[in-house]
Order: sequence, then structure tokens, then C-alpha cells
Amino acid sequence: MIPRTPSGAALLQPEHLTTYERGGGARTTPLVNREVGTSSFITGYTSFGPGVEIPFHSHNVQESVVLMEGNAILDIDDLEYQLKPHDVTFIPPNVNHRFRNLSKTEGMKILWIYANPEATRTLTESGATAPVSAEHVKR
Repeated sequence: MIPRTPSGAALLQPEHLTTYERGGGARTTPLVNREVGTSSFITGYTSFGPGVEIPFHSHNVQESVVLMEGNAILDIDDLEYQLKPHDVTFIPPNVNHRFRNLSKTEGMKILWIYANPEATRTLTESGATAPVSAEHVKR
């Protein structure tokens, strides 16, 4: 249960929220979403196991990512950017990108923010598109 104030504000404690396996060594914990009451953005954490690289993909909306823990590489525009904790990215819609965990021994964690609850992810290689929220189901 998510604690709520009389105004409808919510306190989200990740240790009490459901984490979903996305496959390939990535796990996602949705935070602010429609169920919490937002109508304008969604947020969550994704944790990467050691050495995990998610595939290239794009979104239909703006995205910002904050590296919370570990060290990462952002691949975007045929360039590589090394990220350290608390570095922040802004990614425009429809730009192919991916994040890689730089460590082969330690995990990595990002906070993602999408500018619309209807955010989608399109895999670059296959062209398959699905709502980001579709990843938030038990497998």
C-alpha cells in the first residue's frame, strides 16, 4: 500500500514496491505512474546486473535518465559517453540509444523519467514497439 496525504500526494518506498524482471539481467521498479495518480509523466528504477547491456532502442517521448549507482556507458548518435553516479541525460524522442553497465562485477542502477505515461519503447534491431508499462508485469 502506498501512503497518501489528504491532498493525494504519495510516498513511494522502493523496498515496498514490486520489481519486474525485464530479461537479459535488467530489473525494473515502476515508481510514479497512472496508478499513483500522474497524468503527465512516469518514473522508475532499472537495475542492471554486472556487464549487462540493454539493446539499442528509442522512445516516442522525451526521456531523462539519472545514473544512481555504478558506472555506465550511454551509446547515442554513434558516440559513447561514460557516466558516473548522479550524471543526468536528456534524450529527445525517436533517438536510438542504450545504457551499458561498465562493471563486470558490480550492479548499476538508473532512474528514468518519461515525459508521458503513454511512453513506448521501439527496439532498433527488430522495430518491435511496446508500451513501457508492458514491462511492468509478472513473467
